[in-house]
Amino acid sequence: MKKKQSEQSNSNIKMGKSNRTLMLICYLCIAVFAILCLFPFALMITSSFMTEREIVAEGYKLFPKNWSLSAYRYLLDNPTKLLSSYRVTITITVVGTAIGLFIMSMAGYVLNRKDFKYRNFFSFFIYFTTLFSGGLVPTYILYVRYLNLKDNIWALILPGLVSAWSIFLMRNFMKSIPDELYESATMDGAGPFKIYIRVFMPLALPSLATIGLFLALGYWNEWYNASLYIDTATKYPLQYFLQKMVNQTSIDSLTSLGHVIDAASVPTQSVKMATAVLATGPIILLYPFVQRFFVSGLTVGSVKG
Repeated sequence: MKKKQSEQSNSNIKMGKSNRTLMLICYLCIAVFAILCLFPFALMITSSFMTEREIVAEGYKLFPKNWSLSAYRYLLDNPTKLLSSYRVTITITVVGTAIGLFIMSMAGYVLNRKDFKYRNFFSFFIYFTTLFSGGLVPTYILYVRYLNLKDNIWALILPGLVSAWSIFLMRNFMKSIPDELYESATMDGAGPFKIYIRVFMPLALPSLATIGLFLALGYWNEWYNASLYIDTATKYPLQYFLQKMVNQTSIDSLTSLGHVIDAASVPTQSVKMATAVLATGPIILLYPFVQRFFVSGLTVGSVKG
C-alpha cells in the first residue's frame, strides 16, 4: 500500500514538473512572439528621432547614434493645422462610431426577430451589397450632385457608417440571447424599441465593443474620401493631412502650407516615421478599454449560426 502511494506521489511530481516545463516553454514562445510584434513599433519610434543623414547612410536603427527632433519640428512647425486635423479626425471618429453602432445594432436586432415578416428579404439585399457595388463614379455623383456633400465633413462619415458584415455579426450575436427575455419584456408591456434599449443593449456590450473598434479604426485611418470630397485645408482629417505633409518636398508646396524652409534640410525619411507615430499613437490607447470585450464579441458573433 505504501509502495503504491509512493509511486503515485512520484508520478504526480513528474507530472507537475512536466506541466511546469510545458508552461515555461509556452510563456517563452509568447514572450518571443510579443517581442517580434513590438519590434516594428519600437523601430518606428526610434527611427523618427534619427537624422536624415544617418538614415540615408545606415538605414533605420533601434539605437541611433545621433538623436534629432527635426522630423517633429517639421511636422509641428504649423501646429494650428495639425490640431485642426486632429479635431476633424476625432469628430468623425466619435460621431461616425456612435451613429454607426446605433444603426447597425438596430438592424441586427430587427433581422433577428422571428416575428419580423420581411427579415429574409432585407437580409438578402444587405448581403447583396457585399458582392456588388455601384463603383466610384456613381458614388461620387451621388455625394456631390444629389447630397451636396462636396467639401462637407459628412462626406467622411456617411461612406463608412454601415457595414453588411457588422450587421450580420450583430444579428448572429443576437441569437445567443434567449427569446424568453423578449417574451417576458413583452408581457410586462414593453414595446420593440424599449426591449431594444433595455434588454438588447446591455447584453450586447461585447459585440458593440468589437464593431465599435472596427468602426473607430476605419474613421481614424480615413484619407481616401477626404482626397475626393474635401478641398478646404481646415477640414482635412489627420491621415490625409499627414500624407500631404510627407508629399510636400518642393519649395513651392512647402510654402503653400505656410512653411518657408530649405528643401535640403527636410528630414524626408524620418518624417515618414514621425507621421506614423502621430497617427497611430492616440488610437492605440483605445484598444485596452475594449480588449476584454473584443475576443468574446468576435467569437460569439462568428460562431453562432
